[in-house]
Amino acid sequence: MIIKEIIDQKIKEKDAVLSFEKKNIFQIKINKSIEILVVHNPGEKNFHQDNVGIILEENKILKILSKRYTDVVITEINKREDLDELLKRKPDLVFSGVKYFNFNKKKIWLNDCLELYDIPYIASNRAALDNESDKDRAKKLILKAKIKTADFFVTNPGEHHSETSIPISFPLFVKPVRGGDSRGIDSNSVVYNFASFKKKVLEIKHKFNLSSLVETYLSGKEYSVGILQDSTNGTLRAMPVEIIIKQNRNGHCILDFNVKKDDEEKVIAVTDSKIFKRLSKLAKESFKALGGKSLGRIDVKMNHQGIPHFMEANLMPGLRKGYFYRSCLLNLNMSYEDMIFNIANTGLSSN
Repeated sequence: MIIKEIIDQKIKEKDAVLSFEKKNIFQIKINKSIEILVVHNPGEKNFHQDNVGIILEENKILKILSKRYTDVVITEINKREDLDELLKRKPDLVFSGVKYFNFNKKKIWLNDCLELYDIPYIASNRAALDNESDKDRAKKLILKAKIKTADFFVTNPGEHHSETSIPISFPLFVKPVRGGDSRGIDSNSVVYNFASFKKKVLEIKHKFNLSSLVETYLSGKEYSVGILQDSTNGTLRAMPVEIIIKQNRNGHCILDFNVKKDDEEKVIAVTDSKIFKRLSKLAKESFKALGGKSLGRIDVKMNHQGIPHFMEANLMPGLRKGYFYRSCLLNLNMSYEDMIFNIANTGLSSN
């Protein structure tokens, strides 16, 4: 009886310690300075079209990181002097969705500056981000790595005068060669004849002043594969999700700008183990071929035979509750808070 009482008491003491540790897990904070970097008016039209970066939920991220780290602040960069001051402070980590700044009509890549001052940051370096944003270059790197992607070419209005001069067969998919958020993609992006092709290429030039990337149209299912580097051992975790899209007025399931803007798509887990493995393999290989680091997202689409093809990459994915977060949630049961901690930890340990 005495032995049982002693054991019961020990169990109670252990449970009390575990309860205390769980409740106070972040009471002893890590002595690190983190600056969450934002730019003025990130929702402006030119911000997205010029591909400067992504919008952060900086106040939410500030609240999360402040639980674990001693010195976390939000820093707004409006001019070159603001950036220079940041570099002088030399924080332990810059948590940012900014790719580059335009100061006096000159493009300044943030991560180039941070590397020059040995300041750790999240996401990929300048070369990888540049590879990702140029869809033509990205697909050429993917082909060089022997990864499947749809046949393609880049064109401008007036370069093709007849259907016979087009190097790949209809139907085709036409989109801007640069930019994100599916801008320039709509129900007319799938073209079946030369007249529709010319019209869409001209529209993209007039609206965005960009060349068109023209691909063989892939009619199969669409997926997004989140890539998250494990902050403890550096391995890449692939997290595929399927994107369910309603047919548009032309009978196609296209993830266009309005579908994304209005949240009309549905995101579900990939339950077929064979498809899961094929998507994961393609996404990891694509991420490496583009020089990705820390986190990213690879968009994949099946052809009519169910074979996955690389579509495009996002090596600085949105950190709101979009595809990347839903990939973490559906595959790893990872909360938004844990996702932010993982990204910060990887940034602190890998630079």
